[in-house]
Amino acid sequence: MFHAQTCGVVTENSAHSEPAKAGLARWAPTPRPLQADTSLLDRLNSIYRHRYLIASIFLLVMIGTALKTYSTIPLFSAQAQLIIEDERMAAIAGFGDGTALEPLTDSAPYYQTQYRILTGHELARRVAEKLHLARVPEFTGRGPQPTPVGRLRLMLTDAVRAALPQSAAPPVAASHAHPDLDQLADAFAQRISVKPILESHLVNVTFVATDPQFAAQAANALLEEYVAQNLELRLRTTENSLRWLAGELARQQQKVEDGERALAEYRESHDALSLEDRQNIVVARLNQLNDAVTRAKTNRVQKEALYQQVQALGPTAAPESIPAILQNVYLQSIKTRLADLQREKATLAQRYGDKYPDIIKVNASLEDVSSQLTLEVARAVEAIRSEYRSAIAEERTLVEALEDQKRAAMDLNRKSVGYTVLEREAQSNRQLYETLLQREKELQVANNSRGNNVRVIEQARVPAQPFAPNPGRALTLAALAGLVLALGLVFAIDHLDDTVKTPEDVRRLKLPLLSLIPAVKGRKAPAVLHSAVDPFGEAFRALRTTLALSAAEGKRVILITSAQPLEGKTTTACNVARTLAHGGARVLLVDADMRRPGVHANFSLDNAHGLSDVLTGRAPAHRVVHRLADPNLWIMTAGQTPTNPSELLASLRMSALMANARSGPFEWVIVDTPPVLAVTDPLILTPWVSGVVLVLGSEMTTRHHVDRVLETLAPSRPSLLGVVLNRVDLVRNKYYYSRYYGTTYKKYMQAAA
Repeated sequence: MFHAQTCGVVTENSAHSEPAKAGLARWAPTPRPLQADTSLLDRLNSIYRHRYLIASIFLLVMIGTALKTYSTIPLFSAQAQLIIEDERMAAIAGFGDGTALEPLTDSAPYYQTQYRILTGHELARRVAEKLHLARVPEFTGRGPQPTPVGRLRLMLTDAVRAALPQSAAPPVAASHAHPDLDQLADAFAQRISVKPILESHLVNVTFVATDPQFAAQAANALLEEYVAQNLELRLRTTENSLRWLAGELARQQQKVEDGERALAEYRESHDALSLEDRQNIVVARLNQLNDAVTRAKTNRVQKEALYQQVQALGPTAAPESIPAILQNVYLQSIKTRLADLQREKATLAQRYGDKYPDIIKVNASLEDVSSQLTLEVARAVEAIRSEYRSAIAEERTLVEALEDQKRAAMDLNRKSVGYTVLEREAQSNRQLYETLLQREKELQVANNSRGNNVRVIEQARVPAQPFAPNPGRALTLAALAGLVLALGLVFAIDHLDDTVKTPEDVRRLKLPLLSLIPAVKGRKAPAVLHSAVDPFGEAFRALRTTLALSAAEGKRVILITSAQPLEGKTTTACNVARTLAHGGARVLLVDADMRRPGVHANFSLDNAHGLSDVLTGRAPAHRVVHRLADPNLWIMTAGQTPTNPSELLASLRMSALMANARSGPFEWVIVDTPPVLAVTDPLILTPWVSGVVLVLGSEMTTRHHVDRVLETLAPSRPSLLGVVLNRVDLVRNKYYYSRYYGTTYKKYMQAAA
């Protein structure tokens, strides 16, 4: 009767039956990751396998947190709120709108300074004096006592300290020593925390104490002292500024008087009573003379041109040819009159004679007009000469006046330099004096108003409950931390564990799995019973079926070995032989492990003679073979341990013994050998067997050891039938094996039982 496990193994190996006959061993192992194809069920399996470790770590963390939480003295936090305004941003009361006092630098350093003052030693010292901290039990070591758990912890600490040598015990200050005021202030300052509110000038000030009443009292006292200290500092600064301003005003007033006196003396000594107005007149007159000289020079040039034309006339030249004379309107009218008279004379001369009265009259008029023309021309020429001389005289006069005005302006500039210096100094002294006087008035107003840029917005209230310890929060965090720590440790152990534990691990080794042998509790070397129905026996019956399908036809000589000792290869060999015999086959079990023989102990046989006697020639083979009461099972024990087991296994007698076994009446020959990594005995026997079965202890053999086994057996290239995973804890790994095998086998076995 085969169960689900048997069917599953047969199906897997049937797919590899042909490769198994040709040699399924992978003799050149390649590197591979420690973990691959990890699924959620693998993680659940790890959690289930290490459930006690997880529970232990979780409980330790929870217990430690609970002890710490319930042994801690409750702490109360009282919070007050105040507003701090940058005093450089505020306007002096009654003067301006404050924009003139706006700082050009960042105000963050100012606020940081105030926060440091709030938590500083000096302010804490003032509060300590006000609250009489030397009488507060919390600050003198006589405060609230710890809880019972805390007292137990203190008792244990005292016991450990008492057990230490006197020289090794750390010095402990007397609990009732009276600390000085500086120590109290430092202890008080350590309990203060300041937290500004973003995007505002509000600041939350918190004080922590074991007494809620004292926490609120201390927070309020701290803010009151801070406001008072800030006001005192402002008033002290204002008074110092006023005293300095008083002295500075007196000195500045004297400077103003001296400057005004020097300016008056300069005016008297330099005839500069109205220097500014006079300077404006001199400059204006200088500009006027400069324009007049320019015009006179232009006029003189024009007159000089006419004069030059007159001077250029010859004795016979007519002055009327000069354009200026020719364009004279009066002369033109005389010439017109003269022409009219001449035409009239010509008209009369045609009719009358020279003695005619009208002609005589016209002739007389012609003489008068001609004389007048000659006279007017002479006058025009003389006028040109006269105007030229006048232009020269005017130009000379204006140039002299301009030079005199320039000298006056230069003299005035020399006087104005000293005057300007004195006037500027006097004006600067007056402005500085007026500024200081204005500042003094502003400071007096501010000092009288007793304004403060800090004030309390909200008083601290007595806290209703402590903020620490918080048992719920602490235990919740402890639970999370315990779970994370435990799971992290379990996953780390599982990640670092390189042992072969499951069929998936064997599959990753690219080796065929023959069977899983479950662990049996209470029996050192469990044996398969012929009629018993249990998982252990069914596993070996499944192995028998797999070997029957995997081994070659005819004589089947199977070598059973392991990677290292204590993996159960001898128990496996004995039970494989039993199940083969129970199945009706004639089986010979040879104990070839002459260094640490164990087959005889499994069957309660005498090991006085055995394989070592056959190989040394002291006894024939048929005398050391024991036939058991079980039908079809013969056993050759190892015999006494020789000094050279490897040489005996490599001898001709061993070769002949194996040849006789193959040709004898046995259908199966099972050879139990030492571990591969311990000695070279299995490597010597592999050429004489038809297949090798490798027994791996679950959670014992690492993959690295399996690789070394394959490398060790590689030179002989035996036919590796597969791997037997021994001592599998199905209960510990039930999550995995329920996924791998399902629950069919378990239900079937329960029904059979």
